[in-house]
Amino acid sequence: MRHRTVPTLLAAGLAAATLATSSQAFAYGAGDFFTRVGVAQVSPKSNNGSLADGAFSVDVQNKTDFAFTLGYRFHDKVGIELLAALPFKHDIELNGDNLASTKHLPPTLTLQYYPMGGTDSRVQPYAGVGINYTRFSNESLAIGDLDLDNSWGIAGQLGVDLLIDDNWALNAAAWYIDIDTDAKINGQAAGTVEIDPVVVMAGISYRF
Repeated sequence: MRHRTVPTLLAAGLAAATLATSSQAFAYGAGDFFTRVGVAQVSPKSNNGSLADGAFSVDVQNKTDFAFTLGYRFHDKVGIELLAALPFKHDIELNGDNLASTKHLPPTLTLQYYPMGGTDSRVQPYAGVGINYTRFSNESLAIGDLDLDNSWGIAGQLGVDLLIDDNWALNAAAWYIDIDTDAKINGQAAGTVEIDPVVVMAGISYRF
């Protein structure tokens, strides 16, 4: 149920792109710097593991906030993009009770492929693979001290731009990010939290 926004937003973006009609051509390819800005929802997978030898089942809650990306196309069909944001704060349920929280900053760098790059198509889908680094901070726990280790993991991405003019476009994108963090409670190893979220962002794109 958590990830219902993923197909909904991407389907809406693709539907809008299909319905758009214009004969105007737009250059879209090598040499473009761009930024994408929008609202992003971070939706961790269900059942995020257990702590303290199974004493606590972990459920990391969704969070929605603003996010942005910066990217560069060094080839008509190939580019790179960095996903960035202010730290997202997540509530964490233990055995169904809201007993913990954390902030995390998840910069994600992807190498992207644009199958329609270099053409005058208004619809520009893309896919990417890359790496994520997640930094945890401000951990809190009602029953003690919580510490979450920073994490490295792989990432995958799907997205689409619907070009409006030479600079502006509508954008919808989704990332899957592998985030696993080792947890300590009161300084003692307590287990691994598998967050593994899907991040969905809808917003606008601007090309320089």
